[in-house]
Amino acid sequence: MSLARLHRHVLRSLTSLSSAVPIFRPGSATPLLGAPTASTTAAAPPGHAERRTLRGSLKASVAEGIVAEVFTACAGATALTAWALALKLGPFLVGVMTALPFFAQFIQFPAAWLTSTLGHRKVALAVVLLSRQVMWPLVLLPWLPLSLEGQQRVLVTVAAVSAVLSVVGNNAWVAWMGELVPESIRGRFFGRRTALCTLGNMVASLTTGVVMDRLRPTEGLSPALPLLAAIACVAGAVCTLLMARQHDPSPPHREKAKLDFRVALLPLKDDRARRVLVYQMVWNAAVGLSAPFFTFYMLNNLKMSFLLMSVQLAAVAAVRMLSAPLWGKLIDRLGAQPVVMLCSLGIGFLPLVWLFPSPSFLWPLVADALLAGVLWGGHNLAIFALPLAVAPRKGRPFYLAAFSTAGGLSYALASSLGGGLASLLPTEFTLGGHLWANLQVLFLLSGLARMAAAFLALRIIEPGARTVGSLGELVALVRPKRDAPALERTRPGPSLAEPVPVRAEG
Repeated sequence: MSLARLHRHVLRSLTSLSSAVPIFRPGSATPLLGAPTASTTAAAPPGHAERRTLRGSLKASVAEGIVAEVFTACAGATALTAWALALKLGPFLVGVMTALPFFAQFIQFPAAWLTSTLGHRKVALAVVLLSRQVMWPLVLLPWLPLSLEGQQRVLVTVAAVSAVLSVVGNNAWVAWMGELVPESIRGRFFGRRTALCTLGNMVASLTTGVVMDRLRPTEGLSPALPLLAAIACVAGAVCTLLMARQHDPSPPHREKAKLDFRVALLPLKDDRARRVLVYQMVWNAAVGLSAPFFTFYMLNNLKMSFLLMSVQLAAVAAVRMLSAPLWGKLIDRLGAQPVVMLCSLGIGFLPLVWLFPSPSFLWPLVADALLAGVLWGGHNLAIFALPLAVAPRKGRPFYLAAFSTAGGLSYALASSLGGGLASLLPTEFTLGGHLWANLQVLFLLSGLARMAAAFLALRIIEPGARTVGSLGELVALVRPKRDAPALERTRPGPSLAEPVPVRAEG
C-alpha cells in the first residue's frame, strides 16, 4: 500500500472513529445526529465566488473545531469531576451530573422541530453560544456567599442547563454541516479536520492536567477550576465568532418538520431495527453503570495527578487512532455485526482490570489503555455502520433519533443507579480477604453486564454482511486463513453524509 493511500485510509478511519463518541457537539470532528429534515446531499456551489466562500467557511470550521477542544478540556467531564471532588459531591450526585447529557437526549425530537422552524444556522449560533457561557457562575462561585450545599446546587444546575442547550445546539449544528460541506469532499474534509481536532484535544487535555496539578491545593477549591471555567467561556465565545464566519447555503424557504412523537415508535415495528435498539439500550445501561466513575476513581481512590490521568486518557485515544485502520479493513471484509460482537465481549473484561490497581501499583492501567484503545476503536467503527445498515432510507433520521434517545436514557438511568448503589455501600470494606472500594463493585457488575449484553449482538441481522449467530461462527470468521480470498460485502460502507446514533462509552 502506497504512503498516500495509507494516509487516506487512516484519515477515513479517524473520521468514522471520531463520529462515535457518546455526546456530540459543535466542534466534534464529524457531524452525526442531524435534524430529521436536514439535507445531507449538498453539492459543491458553482462559480469562483461561491467556491471562495466555501473555502473560507471550511477553514473557519476547522479552526472552530480546534478551539472547541479547548472548551472541552476546560469544562468537560474531567473538569466537572474535579469540581465534584472539590465540592465534596458523593457518588450519587457525580453519577447524576455525569448522566445529565444523556438524560437531555429526550429533547432530540423537539430540538429537530426547533431547528427546522427557525433555521439551523440561527439556532446553532444562538444556542451554542449560550451553552458555553453558562459556565460563568462557576467562575464566580468561590466568591459567592453560598454554603457548600448551595455551591453543589449551582454546579449541578450549570451542568444540567449546559447539557440541555448542547443537545439543541448540536442538532442545529449537525443540520447546518450537512448543508455546508459538499458531499464530494466530505470524507477528505472531515478526515483532516478529525486529525487536527484529535491533536488539539490531546494538547489541550495535557495542558489542563498540568495547570490543575500546579494549582491543586491540599484541600478546598482549587483556583485552577474557576480559571479553567473562564477560559472555557472565552473559548466558547471564540467558537461562536468562527461559526459566524461560516455561511448557510440552504435555500431561504424550506419545508418545516412536524412535531410528531409517534415517529419514535417506528423502530419498534421493524424487527431488524428493534434488535439493534435492544442491544444498544442494554449495552448503554451496562456501560453507564460504571463509566462516570473511572475518572472519579483515578483522582479520589488511586490518588493520581491530573497530568498522569490525562496521559492515560491520551494513551487510550492514541491507541484507538492507530488501531482504527485495521478494524476498518476487518469491517469491510466481515461486516459490522461480527466486530460489534467481538469487541463487546472484550470490553466486558475491561472493568475487571480496575479491580487490581492501587495508589502504589498503577501498572494495570497500562494494560487498560492498550486494550481499551484497541477494543473501543473497533466497537466505535462498527457501531457507526450498524444502525445505518438496518434503518431504511425512508425515515432513517427518525430511526436514528429514536436510537439516540433510547440509548441515552438507558445510560443515564444506569449511571444514576450506579451512583446510588455506591452511596449505599461502605467506601471501603473487606470481602474474601481482599480490600474493596465501593466503586469497584460497580466495575465488577458493569463487566458482567457488558458480557451479557454482548450476546444480544448475536441476534442482530445486518443486511449484506457475514452475520454470525454463535461464538463458534465468530471464531471461525475472524481466524485468518491462508490463501483465502478476501470476503466481499454486498453492501457499501457508511457514508459521512448520513447521521449515526449516540453511543455511550465508558
